[in-house]
Order: sequence, then C-alpha cells, then structure tokens
Amino acid sequence: MSYIGKNIRKIRTVKKLSQAAFAELFNLARPSVGAYEEGRSEPKMETLIQIAQHFGLSVDLLLTKELTVNELYHFDIYQKQSAPEPAPRPLAKADQQAGVTPFVPAARLLEYIVQHHDTSFLDALPPLTFPHSLGPATRAFEIVGAEMQHQQQGLRHQDVVLCRRVDLAAPSLKVLRIYAFVTQSRLLVRRLSERLPNNVLKLRADNPDYGTEEFALDQALEIWEVKAVFTTHLRPPSTMEERVTRLERQVEELLARLG
Repeated sequence: MSYIGKNIRKIRTVKKLSQAAFAELFNLARPSVGAYEEGRSEPKMETLIQIAQHFGLSVDLLLTKELTVNELYHFDIYQKQSAPEPAPRPLAKADQQAGVTPFVPAARLLEYIVQHHDTSFLDALPPLTFPHSLGPATRAFEIVGAEMQHQQQGLRHQDVVLCRRVDLAAPSLKVLRIYAFVTQSRLLVRRLSERLPNNVLKLRADNPDYGTEEFALDQALEIWEVKAVFTTHLRPPSTMEERVTRLERQVEELLARLG
C-alpha cells in the first residue's frame, strides 16, 4: 500500500502550500496534485525522488509510512537523530541462491532505487547466473556512460558489472577499488581515491576528462563493490601487441624459407 497521496496532502498542510504552489515546485499541473491526493494516480518515480529530496525525506519513508505532523515539523531532526537503526532486511530468494544475481538494466534503475528494499521486486528482476563465490546478496548493474573508461580500458557504456554488497552499518571500503553507490537519484560507479573525515569519500573516475568528487556516505542507499565486468566489446590490440604479432609473423615466414 502506498501512502504517497496522504503524505503529499499532509506535507502541503504543514508547509502551508496550496495545490498550485506544490505543483509549481515540481513542474506539475495543479490537477495532478489533486489526483495524487485522492488516490486516482501516483507520481512518476522522477517526481517522487524530487519530492523526497526537496523535503529531506527518503523515498522509502514517503511511500511506505503515513507521516506524522511531528515528523513533518522536524525533518532534519527526524532524519539525523530520531530515526532508529534500520533492521536488517530479509534477503530476496534470488540473493539466497548460489550463483544467481539479480540484474538491474539501465532502463529499470529508477524502479530499483524506489523498490530496492522490496524482495518481490528483486525476485522479479532478470536473473543472471555466474560461476562465482561472492556469497549472498550480489547485483549486476548496466553501466551508462564512459566515466570509467580510459584508453580503451575499463568499464564501457552498456557493460555489466557484477558486485558484492557492502554492509552500510560498518562499510569496509578500500582505496583504489571500484564501488557502485545507489543514491536516491542515480547509480554512481567510481574508484575510491581517499577517505576523508566525517564519513566523506573522495571518488574519481578513471576517465581523466571527469573530475574527482566528494561523496557523503549518508547519501548511499546501498553500496556494492565491483568484482567483475562482462562486456561485449572486444578490445583491439595495442601498438605493442601489433608489433609483437608482426615480428612473430616475420619469424615464421623466415623459418619457412629456411626450411
């Protein structure tokens, strides 16, 4: 059951926003807000993420819990101090099967962000079967963009990375390894460059055309360590490899003439 309609109405009431003012915040038509509140339709996932971020909420909280007025008056306190430690969520059936990994195509990333905690959704994702011993809770994500590719090496657009879950409660992260961070708005795949104070990470792309960025750990809904990549791109030989191949061919031809 979704509480989004009730929560939008309550947010408007507490924040003293008319339907028109609320609609303007998120580039919506005013009748759409009324339809959400009356349960006749629900916002798109992009809009849900915008609402959650604007009011300092998680998407999970917005969808799965009827917010109280006290919570709405104290967003920051609720988020940073009052929220209880999350209980370990049950594993999906796919996460309990050795070698079976739920695959998240790029086209379904926003769905995954919103429903990553829903075991029935995870079990409905396309399963990939790989021979690995990474333990339970693995994911395969489709890469979008060329941020992690350099000189025909690294992760290419549409490659699939096989990842192992990192425990959010006590994240063990190692410098120079590649991680996939699921946030409320995107999948960020980067190499860990440095751990900074106050649970901030310095991340970099392998492609030098993209700069480094600082990432606060509390932005992460999930963290996955990239352990393998599956690609359909065949890498052309390097200049050195071409030279070695040419020399081998010349030696073979010389030996053939001498024989």
